[in-house]
Amino acid sequence: MPSGYFKTPIVNTLEAYPFLVLKRLKARYPYAVINIINTAIGGENSVKGAKRFVSEVLIHQPDVLFIDYALNDRKVGLEKAYKSWEAMLKKAKQKNIKVILLTPSPDQRTSILEPHTLLEQHRNQVVKLAKTHGVGLVDSYNLFKNRVIEGDRISNYMSQVNHPNRKGHLLIANEVCRFFE
Repeated sequence: MPSGYFKTPIVNTLEAYPFLVLKRLKARYPYAVINIINTAIGGENSVKGAKRFVSEVLIHQPDVLFIDYALNDRKVGLEKAYKSWEAMLKKAKQKNIKVILLTPSPDQRTSILEPHTLLEQHRNQVVKLAKTHGVGLVDSYNLFKNRVIEGDRISNYMSQVNHPNRKGHLLIANEVCRFFE
């Protein structure tokens, strides 16, 4: 999702939340040097991401690091995902990098209002990791869920079954930007 996949095969990088955040931060802080280095690979899960974390992510010496794998982690399972996220968290914290974790965005094949789904379990695990490690959290899952509870349709925020559209990315970007106000 951070890589910008909208309706596959279309990749709309500049409308994905990392670049929406950059645009907003540059407007708010016009004299600051702010760069977004997006190392996301479409479809990647945390197990694969953890393998390249040092050589392709930490090598950039980020001040702030976002970890967003939960949607794709359903394929590797909760236990492997937990170990991978925790390994990345520990390595980032050893380098004194501020970390913000993101819970999954929705998948329209699963009702966001149904409790105890696999997607919600991954959301809960990310929340637990953030609390355990004292890092930031953007609860994307609950942002979308709250919209549905308020009577909105999840499809208004999605470009396809499991990728947010610009409106969905804006929900996430707005929440990310709260860390920089």
